[in-house]
Amino acid sequence: MKLLIGNKCYSSWSLRAWLLMRAKGLPFEEIMVLLDQPGFKDGVFRHAPGSGGTVPTLVDGSVAVWETLAIAEYLHEKHPHHGIWPRDAAARAHARAVASEMHGGFGALRNDCPMNLGKRYATRDRGEGVARDVARICAIWREARERFGTKAGGSFLYGAFSAADAMFAPVATRLDTYAIAVDPVSSAYIRAVLDLPAYRDWLAAALVEPWIVDHDEVAEPAIANLRHS
Repeated sequence: MKLLIGNKCYSSWSLRAWLLMRAKGLPFEEIMVLLDQPGFKDGVFRHAPGSGGTVPTLVDGSVAVWETLAIAEYLHEKHPHHGIWPRDAAARAHARAVASEMHGGFGALRNDCPMNLGKRYATRDRGEGVARDVARICAIWREARERFGTKAGGSFLYGAFSAADAMFAPVATRLDTYAIAVDPVSSAYIRAVLDLPAYRDWLAAALVEPWIVDHDEVAEPAIANLRHS
């Protein structure tokens, strides 16, 4: 399989698919198509004709799958014993529901706190919209942990790492990057995501990319976080 991704520092959707495949031990070839460059879509179409021209896109022989949730479902069908989704039916239904909510929602957090793994920003008021999004996300995390994760064992939403965790992984990075305070359950979950070996590999690669830029506020380099956390 081949996985087309964007810049690791910024491409939150690419992180989701890449992290899921790497954490689940699925072999694939990584192909980076630089974001916001002339010919970006042509670069995707070169490997995946007829796709949506976006990243991530999974190419498996003659099959091209774009959109992260569709990639997760394809992997689940092809590798049913890899735990892409939780095995318990109730947990699996809940995981799919919250992953879909993540896919289509939380616009304030996305817009005001874009993923930037190369920087860490000081705590400040991010506005009511971001606060509402963070409150809902943390409520999802607490419910998943309390109803399913703790019972199943393991540090992730439903116990073992799943597609739902991959969907929320960029949110975990955002809350860390922008120093947004959360409750203890959510804080422990963020730590579990950021300590995942597959994520550490992604982060290490992101921090040596030559395309890291600042947003319009004071930031510190994130490499200290990589070294000490």
